[in-house]
Amino acid sequence: MATYDHIKDRTLVIVDFSNVEKWRESLSWKVGIQELASLIKHFTYGNRSLRRFYYGSDYGPDDRSSEMVPWSKGLITKAQYNKLEVVTKRVKYIKNNGEQDVKKCDLDVEMAVDLIKLRDEYDQAIVFSGDGDLTYAMKYLHENFGKSFVVFAARNHVSREVIDFSKTDVITRILFAEDFEYRIRGRRI
Repeated sequence: MATYDHIKDRTLVIVDFSNVEKWRESLSWKVGIQELASLIKHFTYGNRSLRRFYYGSDYGPDDRSSEMVPWSKGLITKAQYNKLEVVTKRVKYIKNNGEQDVKKCDLDVEMAVDLIKLRDEYDQAIVFSGDGDLTYAMKYLHENFGKSFVVFAARNHVSREVIDFSKTDVITRILFAEDFEYRIRGRRI
C-alpha cells in the first residue's frame, strides 16, 4: 500500500497561470502566486521539476526588445522564488486590424509534452486549468501508462471536455478554486 508521502513524491502539478488569471473574472479575487505555491506543496514536494508553472514572458510589442516588462519579470521571479519550475516563452503581439495589439502566448504544447516526457516520474497529475486542451494527452497517458488526473479550476471555467472526462477514470476529481479561497486568495489585487 502506498503511503501519503509516496503519493506526494509521485504527483506532478501543472499550472497554466494564464488560465488561472482568467478565473479572476468569476471569482472576483486574484489567485496569489505565493499562496498558490504554498497550496501546491500540500499536493507534491521533493522534486521541484514536478511543480511546473507555465506563463509567457512579456517583452512588450517591440520584437527586438531584450528587456522583459517589469510586471512580467516580477511575476516569473516570484514563481521561481516560491520554488516552482517555470516554463516560459516569449509573448507575441499580433496586430488586430489596425487596432490595439493582441497578446498571444499559449503553452499547451509545452504542457502536453512535459506530461508525456515526465511520465516515469509521476503517477498522478494535478492540472490547474479547466480548459480541455490537455484532455487528449491525459487520455493517452491514462490508457497507456495508467496515469490519473485531478483538475483544479474555478467553477465557471471548466470545459465540456473536462466534465466529460471526469465521468471516466481519466480525470478522477475536479477541485474548485472557490473551495480553496482561504488558501489561494492573493493578498493584493
